[in-house]
Amino acid sequence: MKRSFWLTVFAALGFAACSQPKTKTKTSPVNSVVNNANANTLLWRVSGKDLTKPSYLFGTMHMICANDIVVSDSLRSAIQASDKVYLEIEMDDMFSMMFGAIGNMTMRDDTTLSDLLTPDEYKKVKTYFEGSANGLLPFSVMEKMKPFFISSMMMEKESQCEDMIVMENLVMEEAKDAGKDIKGLETVQYQLSIFDSIPYSLQAKQLVKMIDPENKKDDGKEMKMLTDAYRNQELNKLDEMTKKDESIGDFADLLLYNRNANWAKKLQTLMAKNSLVIAVGAGHLPGEKGVINLLRKAGYTVEPVKNDMLKKKTKVI
Repeated sequence: MKRSFWLTVFAALGFAACSQPKTKTKTSPVNSVVNNANANTLLWRVSGKDLTKPSYLFGTMHMICANDIVVSDSLRSAIQASDKVYLEIEMDDMFSMMFGAIGNMTMRDDTTLSDLLTPDEYKKVKTYFEGSANGLLPFSVMEKMKPFFISSMMMEKESQCEDMIVMENLVMEEAKDAGKDIKGLETVQYQLSIFDSIPYSLQAKQLVKMIDPENKKDDGKEMKMLTDAYRNQELNKLDEMTKKDESIGDFADLLLYNRNANWAKKLQTLMAKNSLVIAVGAGHLPGEKGVINLLRKAGYTVEPVKNDMLKKKTKVI
């Protein structure tokens, strides 16, 4: 599994992580539309057609090292000016999310990893996860889980930093501070059930690849490339990395494009009634089948907005 999954379908898996403390800064109106259509930004203003007030798209990375990432003045201002904030899923109802996640993590029909792997592969996986350094949950529990969920837990556990955050949590906290309703474009049950459409056998084989020491060598380099592209707000580069992700491969329609189309259609109705801030995985925004282009095709003007989301470095005297 590639790290670019954190740009697409793992909002439902990142919600349990802790948010970093917010840095409050003075907020100014959102009026810094960038003239360059190819500007690097994660924040986009949607206007025109039947909208009386603009809405905003923001690309998240579901799990990222906190370090110097903050909510920008522009995004904070957009949230304060909005009527509602939409995330991929309604993350505010933690109990329902936890219940829904647990109920959708196990494979159907009492399938276990031993049913999906060769004896040698199964032995490798079992030995790896029963080792004291690699244990996430009792293996008797893990071997019944959808392999992609195990992979996602591994990525979080093996992170190079101790201050992982969920970008959606930062947006949600800002929305709460501003007294805004927080809604979801999808249910957690739907998002987690997506993995039932991807053969368990394929998920299991990719899990085997993931624990292979040879394949783990480039994990740090790959994560750095992805994080750097996100910090630099290079949507085109993030789009390229997502398309090259073998974990997505033949399932791009299922994981990305069908969902993008559903969201774009739903947003046309929602934005006509209220001014929104829509925060979804950055991998859903760019490209011909991305949400930005789909809204443009629907007749909206979608423009890049300046989005300074890195902490200002203080000079050492």
